[in-house]
Parts: sequence; C-alpha cells; structure tokens
Amino acid sequence: MKTASVSPASLQPPLKWAGGKRWLVPLLIDLWQPYADVRLVEPFVGGMAVALGLQPRQAVLNDHNLHLINFYRCLQKGLQIDIPLENSEAYYYQCRDRFNYLIRAGEVDSLESAKLFYFMNRTGYNGLCRFNSTNQFNVPFGRYKTINYTRDFTPYTATLKNWQFTSSDFAAIPLLPDDFIYSDPPYDVKFTRYSAQDFKWEDQVRLAEWLAAHKGPVVASNQATDRILDLYTALGFEIMLLDAPRRISCTGDRTPAKEVLAYRGI
Repeated sequence: MKTASVSPASLQPPLKWAGGKRWLVPLLIDLWQPYADVRLVEPFVGGMAVALGLQPRQAVLNDHNLHLINFYRCLQKGLQIDIPLENSEAYYYQCRDRFNYLIRAGEVDSLESAKLFYFMNRTGYNGLCRFNSTNQFNVPFGRYKTINYTRDFTPYTATLKNWQFTSSDFAAIPLLPDDFIYSDPPYDVKFTRYSAQDFKWEDQVRLAEWLAAHKGPVVASNQATDRILDLYTALGFEIMLLDAPRRISCTGDRTPAKEVLAYRGI
C-alpha cells in the first residue's frame, strides 16, 4: 500500500463541483500517458476536471445526473449564456422555481435548463448539486460577496468535439476491451443524493465488480473507508492512499480527507 500527495492541476472546469478531482489530475496523467491513444471512459464524470486535464482524443463521459449531462452537451455545441446573471437571493429563487418547473414539464434537456443550471451552480450554496426525492433542485442561495460568471463557453467546443456524453447506469455503458476507465462515484459516506436516486453500498459493490471485470486499465477513487479498502483489495486492485483537499465544508474544517486510488491493468 502506497501513500502519495498531489498538487492541484491547472485546468479549470466550467462548474463548481463537490469532490472535484482537479487536484488529482497530475497523478492521473502519469497513469494515463501509456494509454493516451485509447478511449477514456468516466462512469461518473462530475465536474469534468479529469477529462479536461487528460485531454483524450475520444471519451465517453457518463453521469446519472441528467442536468449535468445536458449542460455538457450544450457546452459541446458552443453554449452562450444570455440570461441575467445576478448575485441576488430573490432572483436566485425565481430561477430555481423556473428550473424545477422545467423538470416537471419534462424539459430537462433544454437550452434554458442548461443556462439556469449554470447560474444556480455558480450562485447556490457551496456549488452543491442536490435534489430531493421528487427530483426537485433544493440547494439554497449561496450568499457570496462576488461571483465571476462566464457567458461565452465557445472555447470548449474544440476540446469536447469528439467526446460522447451519456446519462445511464454505469453498467449500461458499452465498453471496448482497451478502454481506460476512471471511476469517481459518489463516495462511501452518509450523503449520496446528488440526484433523486441514492448510491447505496450495494451499488458500490456492483461498481467495483464491474470495474474488476474490465480487461483494460482501470483507476478508481473513493473515500478511504475500511470497507472500500477491503472491497477493492479483495478484487485484486493495487491501492494508493491520498490526502485529498477538503474544499467544501459546512463546518469550515479544511483537514485533508483520506481517499483511496485503486487501480489495475496499469
């Protein structure tokens, strides 16, 4: 079992994202380099920091969060934000109500939804993305003093041109034998509701077994709980322990969190 520390990467993803992996990119680049000509597959793309850092020629970037994938698909087409971007509590809740109306109306994949999703991501509390049991976005206003918004996302189009964005269960992703998989699921912690569905321990086990069955290179990150360490070790993964920066904390605690990087076929 190895222990390592990683310095932050330089590329910035377009969204704030709890548990984002920009800090991990320098280490992942070393693991990725021998496979740079193959396809990158991320079952849980999240904030997209890894894909932007590795710059694969082709990628399948998946997430169960339909709103996130809709935003990335719009980003791929050259998203430009033309709605008001105001750091105002009243306006934020007005936009949140409109966003939830679009969900109820079945317009999750609309351009308007993508624009509102970006605004709420930048303006809401701690950049969280959280939904209740009826799939309604319920993150409160963030109360930032200043916010730097981006309106023109057209510089992303060239990079994302050959990337495929999907929203499904990870097991439904059609894999090629030599795909390089980087898996960063909801962590093995109490709170897992980043969409209307929870990611339970049974899903952690199902994911680990799915990753272990892949013939190509696999890298997986997770909270370094005892049962996660036991699970991946038993499936034949090499284990590396990391001190992860704690960027989002409601208590102000910035003590590094222990995370695990499990890999095989590298």
